[in-house]
Amino acid sequence: MQPSIDVDELRGKVRNVYQQVAADPHAGFHFETGRGLAERLGYEVDDLDRIPAQAIDSFAGVGYHIDLAGLEGGQRVLDMGSGSGMDSFVAALRVGPTGSVVGLDMTDEQLAKARSLAAVHGFEQASFERGYIEEIPLEAASVDTVISNGVINLAAEKDQVFREIARVLAPGGRMAISDIVTEKELTENIVCDTSLWAACIGGAAQEDRYRAMIESAGLRLASTRGNPQYRFLSKSARGASETFGVKSVSLLAIKPA
Repeated sequence: MQPSIDVDELRGKVRNVYQQVAADPHAGFHFETGRGLAERLGYEVDDLDRIPAQAIDSFAGVGYHIDLAGLEGGQRVLDMGSGSGMDSFVAALRVGPTGSVVGLDMTDEQLAKARSLAAVHGFEQASFERGYIEEIPLEAASVDTVISNGVINLAAEKDQVFREIARVLAPGGRMAISDIVTEKELTENIVCDTSLWAACIGGAAQEDRYRAMIESAGLRLASTRGNPQYRFLSKSARGASETFGVKSVSLLAIKPA
């Protein structure tokens, strides 16, 4: 049984970190931010050149999965934990003016930044809503694709997150995500430390259990790949990575038609 965590405290810690990422993306964090990270993870340079640079500055993702998403013109996309909007803007390029992208985030500063960038740069098909990924404010079967980058590990109730993804996906829809998982179960003192959760470490689930939660929600895992290009920066984060096999993966899952 996983140790309990104070959800409100956790959300507060996570919100504080990502307020800083929005306001000062070049400050020191446990993780990297910015264009250099995005390019190393596999984002296409042409895409990055066509979206707002300020969104890229605040990018703090852990992998690349846009190719797994298989986005096409006219599709409806949900970006969970959209931050300052980088993945949402890349998705908007793919779905075009006839498609739509909804970015969902709980941090007001990130939302304000993403909304401003969308308005200034003419991304009319992208909108940004406040909310929690455990309680997605969308109707059932209302999106074709769900994307998320380094966010689900921050949620205390991951099984509920995956159930919500399955609920909002249309039959045949795709979930393409990157996230942090572990090879070994984390110790209780790490799991109960909300500061380590906010650093994308304490909330990482053991990878077999993570996959089982996806399948229990009614989604079929189609592919998994590692992201060895991703790395933590701080000494404590690197130590946890070495001890418990904390790592980034990208996954594709399909909702049965």
